[in-house]
Amino acid sequence: MLLASSSSALTPSRYADGRAARNHILGAHPANPPYLLPLIELIPSAHTDPGIIGRSPQTYNRAGLSPVQVPVEIEGFITNRLHRAALREAYCLVRDGVASVEDIDTLMRTLLGAPWSFIGPFETVDLNTPGGITEHARRLGPSSLRVGECRGKHEEWTAELVAEVNRQRRRRFPLSQWLDRVHWRDARLMELSRGLRENLRVKADE
Repeated sequence: MLLASSSSALTPSRYADGRAARNHILGAHPANPPYLLPLIELIPSAHTDPGIIGRSPQTYNRAGLSPVQVPVEIEGFITNRLHRAALREAYCLVRDGVASVEDIDTLMRTLLGAPWSFIGPFETVDLNTPGGITEHARRLGPSSLRVGECRGKHEEWTAELVAEVNRQRRRRFPLSQWLDRVHWRDARLMELSRGLRENLRVKADE
């Protein structure tokens, strides 16, 4: 038996503690709207039975969802933490008079949203820099640290962290395939751009 909650922020332990069925309770955070974005995060509590954790992806696969297992209980999970990090900076930029709300939404849609819709932030920077993740971190790590420090965050991309990110990227795509992957990215962006233009034309004709 699996008891799952679709809480957007509450950690499973907060509603599992003291429950007789706490070993069967799991956080299951869907995307919104779930019928269009079929991804769901699965978050265990400290009490969740390992068997439940292991079987739960199959349950959601059968329902047509793509599960992402969060290995440890963490408030906000993965999706909300990434979204809120961008939102925190967006609020700061509006507050500081750097950008308008519309400017930020436009930049996110076009400059970030387009490639992130099919390759995500790590692959984006990996493909943006000849030499991949390691070279990107060497060139832009100090700048990233300074930007973070102006917001009170001191989170350095250490050599060990960069090496781990690079290891995971190279396991998926060796650096020898970098140029081929860049060409693939560009082709996908062209397809996406054509689709967006055609959609705008259709709307204009309606």
